[in-house]
Amino acid sequence: MKRIIRSLLTVSIGILLTTTVLFAVDTQSEGSSAGDFRKVGAAGSQFLKIGVGARASGMAGAYGSVGNDISSLYWNAAGIADIKDIAGSFSYTSWFAGFSHNFVGGCIPLSDKYRAAFSITSFTSDQIPITTIEKDQGTGAKYSVSDFAIGLSFGGYITDQFSFGTTLKYIQNAFSTVSASGIAFDVGTIYKTGFQGTKIGFSIHNLGGQQNYTGQDLNRTGKLVPEQYASPSDLQLLSSPYNLPLTFRASISTDVMSFINGESITPSDADHKWIACVDFETLSDTPEQFSIGTEYVWKNFIAIRGGYRFGHDTFNVAGGVGLKYISGGFDGQIDYSISPAQNLGLVNRFTLSVRVP
Repeated sequence: MKRIIRSLLTVSIGILLTTTVLFAVDTQSEGSSAGDFRKVGAAGSQFLKIGVGARASGMAGAYGSVGNDISSLYWNAAGIADIKDIAGSFSYTSWFAGFSHNFVGGCIPLSDKYRAAFSITSFTSDQIPITTIEKDQGTGAKYSVSDFAIGLSFGGYITDQFSFGTTLKYIQNAFSTVSASGIAFDVGTIYKTGFQGTKIGFSIHNLGGQQNYTGQDLNRTGKLVPEQYASPSDLQLLSSPYNLPLTFRASISTDVMSFINGESITPSDADHKWIACVDFETLSDTPEQFSIGTEYVWKNFIAIRGGYRFGHDTFNVAGGVGLKYISGGFDGQIDYSISPAQNLGLVNRFTLSVRVP
């Protein structure tokens, strides 16, 4: 056990140091030097930062060590190690300005210890009118935004207390007739301390190379030098490459009800369950953020959630509810969360999950 703990600490410190170096390089080479906004605009593919699942969102994203469902594929892939049955989940988020954010995922047990999973995340818009300086009311033409990520994940338990998860993702960003695509990785771990249900999680997201846009709208026909008496040539505009939003997340959660009842851990069939979680996130393109969240569950039927995010300029307070249906053939759950956004209105999320024993 001592060797396992030493190995865990070594890996965690190595991950933290590596991430710190990567962020320092990103900040110096890509960001601006405008005070608190020094990293803003240093990364593209911003849809990868939109949280998945109404349960996690109802806890303001404090979920990195809590997750034991399909949404763990976003927050910390090591969480799928606790999915014992075949499971599936679908989430829908009504975003701003006619955009929608959707997630679908599934998980299959490969053995008692290991799991395989897949996920598809999309971020799409309605038809957007094309405007120009001369035609500020629209040219009559329209375009749309269509971003998506497809992930394949593998995870499980190395020991009874230590789980891991990794995800390989194909990411594509597209609008009008241009697009950019590439590959990225997520890596995560969760350690069960054995003390009052306390768990510690670490994860790194969107490890990958730069991407840049190509497509028909970058093609032109013309002269390199207008004064030349030469025939027009086929030209192509070059787009600047961009980085993915690299994210490091550290999380700790505990079983609050076990402290209240004086138990080592709350039984799975207890009438009352109460957990709390704290997450820390450091990102390559925005300042660091903290999240605190909690969830109370009554009779494994209804859940009430709440949380607060510090350091985010749009989302802070969050809340949500969940209902679970358990039968002999399958377990179903529906979750809802609401997140007020400053000056932008409300963001509503719905998640439907199913497990088949």
